[in-house]
Amino acid sequence: MMTYITKIQKYSVHDGNGIRTTIFFKGCPLACSWCHNPETQCFDPQLSIDFERCVGCNSCQEECEGKVINKLNPNLNSETCISCGKCIDYCNLNLREITGREYPVRELVKEIQKDEIFYDESGGGVTLSGGEVMSMNIDYIYDLVKALDKKGISINIDTSGYTDFENFEKIHKHIDTFLYDLKAMDNEVHKQHIGVDNTIILENLIKLNNLNAKINLRLPLIKGINANDEFVNDVVAFLKKYSIDVTQINLLPYHNTGSSKYKRIGLDYEWSHFSAPSVDEMNHFKNIFYEAGYKNTKIGG
Repeated sequence: MMTYITKIQKYSVHDGNGIRTTIFFKGCPLACSWCHNPETQCFDPQLSIDFERCVGCNSCQEECEGKVINKLNPNLNSETCISCGKCIDYCNLNLREITGREYPVRELVKEIQKDEIFYDESGGGVTLSGGEVMSMNIDYIYDLVKALDKKGISINIDTSGYTDFENFEKIHKHIDTFLYDLKAMDNEVHKQHIGVDNTIILENLIKLNNLNAKINLRLPLIKGINANDEFVNDVVAFLKKYSIDVTQINLLPYHNTGSSKYKRIGLDYEWSHFSAPSVDEMNHFKNIFYEAGYKNTKIGG
């Protein structure tokens, strides 16, 4: 399986301690209703188009292998897109790009090392995100984290936990912290809004804790789905039942900053009715964790 990267984000301060470089991998087995990185869902490269600035000159179609660009753009006489990429050089306004490119491990490590001084001074490092890192070619991920660890660079992995546990076993010794997402404890709610069963996610959290891995639990909270006492209390009960030791709990209020990305890859954003809990509600959820003994809970990343 090929491994593609959509973005290398430098000077990130929301994916772990200090200043970090966040690597966004392409591909995810989940289908979160509110996904704010929809360009990382598909495992293959995709054509991304800034339709809002497109004037419909049709220059892009001159060299397109299929003579078809995207059915969602009313300015173009077309039906679909095969992401051949030929149109990119012919777009007069530079509104097109292919999201997802390959990086040999050595090249990616060199790119990461360019900011090593910032990691050292701030206590930061690298965060591997996505998409779902643990759904990538695990041999590639292993070679990457082993190389970074050898150079003394701290590594975090942002994960949903939806993977074969042997993948965690292969790499966990090289990882500083797992940023572990929990989105719903009720399995039916999880299947409805995440698209998959949550059994393996919960099982892997227990197993990862048994490996004495450092875990930051991240809870995205969306009104109407999981921003309620039931979800928060279920998380507390689960952590206590299985004696899961989390170094930090991050309560992440919903945001729709990724909604504009959907149209660029030919998708409709259908979840504009979602909203974030209020400040008072977020503080209420934080207090539930505090009262349960989790003083390491904070709002935000």
